[in-house]
Amino acid sequence: MNRFRLRREDLEDAYSQATFELLAQVRQGVSFTSALHVANALELRFLSRVRDRRRALAGRSPMQAALEDAVLLGSAAEAGIELVDHAANVEALVLLRHELRAIGSLAKQLSSDQRLVLGSQLSGETCAEFCARSGWSREKYRKVAQRARLRLRTSMRIAESCVPAAEPTSEEMPGPTYDDATPHT
Repeated sequence: MNRFRLRREDLEDAYSQATFELLAQVRQGVSFTSALHVANALELRFLSRVRDRRRALAGRSPMQAALEDAVLLGSAAEAGIELVDHAANVEALVLLRHELRAIGSLAKQLSSDQRLVLGSQLSGETCAEFCARSGWSREKYRKVAQRARLRLRTSMRIAESCVPAAEPTSEEMPGPTYDDATPHT
């Protein structure tokens, strides 16, 4: 009945835990009126343990979810399983790093005030803190920040729209030429 919910080992663990909990209750003096009462109590505890385990595997317990997806390295090599890190999204990381480098180089085009305001925003400093430290008005801070973001965004669009010239491929490069008098071997 519950085979589709968990693996056999997990079901056995849930049943053992439920049984152990009932035995602990009996030792504390709880009595049951009939065998049906014991069976119903055991079933309720068992289903509760199954639900707890499923919630843990679904992500409520990050450690349990990680252990569920884990593969023993020794068994993986023996079974010919190729290990893949699903958490590593290489393409997204490469694109983000490229974009970060581009922002870093394009930020050099901003004025020193614009770089100062964007740097304070990135560090988490509030407008009031920055204005108190630098002596600026809130309006100046707002305008400089707005212009800096616009200029950086525009520079990013221009940089993204420029396609670098492609290197010639091996098919486009001229190959060796042979003199008509030279025999081909």
